[in-house]
Amino acid sequence: MVIVVNKIEMSCGKMAVQVAHAAVDCSLRAWKKKRRITKQWLREGQKKVVLEADEEEILMLEKKAKEMGILTSLIKDAGLTELEPGTLTALAIGPDEEEKIDKITGHLPLK
Repeated sequence: MVIVVNKIEMSCGKMAVQVAHAAVDCSLRAWKKKRRITKQWLREGQKKVVLEADEEEILMLEKKAKEMGILTSLIKDAGLTELEPGTLTALAIGPDEEEKIDKITGHLPLK
């Protein structure tokens, strides 16, 4: 699983929560729709990599992942603390085969 964080100003704690939202939501979707891959991902330690991109690229990555049949979860903030309501904060992609996800996100820097 890869979580791509939006290049916006947010505290480390806020970013951690947004990454967690994305990972949990995408994991639950994967359990319902891609159980075999999800079980394998769970057995192998639930690998997660956090990368960074701007909003425009995040939306492009989401589109590419969906076109490849990879599950995604786009997270927008509720606006209760640091950010305006509806601010795009993170995108989770996967779990799925590492090679497939790398084709989409392999060029992005680590966060």
